[in-house]
Amino acid sequence: MLDRQVAPPVQPLASVTLPAADVFSLPNGARLHIMHNDAQPVVRLQVVFKAGKWYEPVSGLSLLTARMLLEGTRTRTARQIADELAFYGASLDCEQGFDRATLTLYCLTRHLEQLLPLVQDVLTEATFPLPELELLKTRTVQNIRVERQKNSYLAAELFSRNLYGPSYPYGNTFDESVFVTITQAAVQDYYQSAYNFSEAEIFLCGDVSQADEQRIKDSLGQLSSSYASPILVPNFKFSEAASHEHKIISDSLQASLRIGRLWPSLTHPDTHKLQVLIKVLGGYFGSRLMKNIREDKGFTYGIYSTIGPREHACSLTIGTDVNGESAYAAVGEIKYELRRLQTELIPQDELQTVKNYVTGKFANELSTVFEQCDKYKTIVFLNLPEDYYSNFIHEVNCVDSKQLLELAQQYLTPESMVEVIVGPKAQA
Repeated sequence: MLDRQVAPPVQPLASVTLPAADVFSLPNGARLHIMHNDAQPVVRLQVVFKAGKWYEPVSGLSLLTARMLLEGTRTRTARQIADELAFYGASLDCEQGFDRATLTLYCLTRHLEQLLPLVQDVLTEATFPLPELELLKTRTVQNIRVERQKNSYLAAELFSRNLYGPSYPYGNTFDESVFVTITQAAVQDYYQSAYNFSEAEIFLCGDVSQADEQRIKDSLGQLSSSYASPILVPNFKFSEAASHEHKIISDSLQASLRIGRLWPSLTHPDTHKLQVLIKVLGGYFGSRLMKNIREDKGFTYGIYSTIGPREHACSLTIGTDVNGESAYAAVGEIKYELRRLQTELIPQDELQTVKNYVTGKFANELSTVFEQCDKYKTIVFLNLPEDYYSNFIHEVNCVDSKQLLELAQQYLTPESMVEVIVGPKAQA
């Protein structure tokens, strides 16, 4: 008889292999990556450009360009674009990130042929109509003003600025006075230079037929665009300089905390072991920070620690929202947990729990072809080795408490952290 009081045995994940992608160099210089899976009759097409915040000459220009991309072309109005997508039950949007901008189309496989001309039109013939541009600028400014009334948003901004520096693209915050002066001509120029097919990466995944593959090559592979060299940013050097900032919001009841530092990139030899260490600290619901600051002290509903990898820098962030009066006490408990990882070996049963969580979560993140393609994109954009994820599983399973103690002593010293508090004045 099944005893439901006894947990089922856990089978460790021994290895994992991402599905192979077929890679083609197209006539215009773009690369096409195709990942096949016919489980569902759907496809996702993503065209990725070096058009993120890293490459913009004026703060906010990359964001404005990406959000304006679907506001009209030489042959279609924004309403016509939306109606055509709705007719085929598809979705199309453009997202701007720190490093890149991505145009993403989701559709049924049988509709890809009909929708490719629309994708091509948006990528090469966008007109950025002035009324819509001015309206978007106004909405964006209003939204940022609203967001900056939230302690958590301000804390994230200040943390990035203090961590990277205000002149570095990752630390440069939104400047309303600059943003409102961006002209239609500036957006068009950035579109022509940054949305450049000679350096584009195209990802097609899902139920892809040979005919679909050829259509992509014939359509997107033939597109060209004028090109201007992107803004060059000096190589960024890691710094161990710590800083502390408390922004007083006198009428606030809660305080937002951000603590962290610059972190080794995903190509670093210790990267997989460091992932385990940060999971122990605050990377899942049973982590040490959750047990201490949520369950024991009752300071917060949630607290996390996470590694944020980007193409030009990587960071560790510990974040939470607490009662304003408890801000300094919460910071003290975070530092206590950091020091404990530097001085005490992680018990074997706790470490095994974290290993099971890490590998199980990773396996769950590969359940669809879209998620598999996202992992593959990480390998492409961060220049990781092809066996990165198979090595990840192996090293997670093999890491021991002594190795994690040594890594904590090297990377988790509280005095080396950037510390930001946004909230009411609290008792030290």
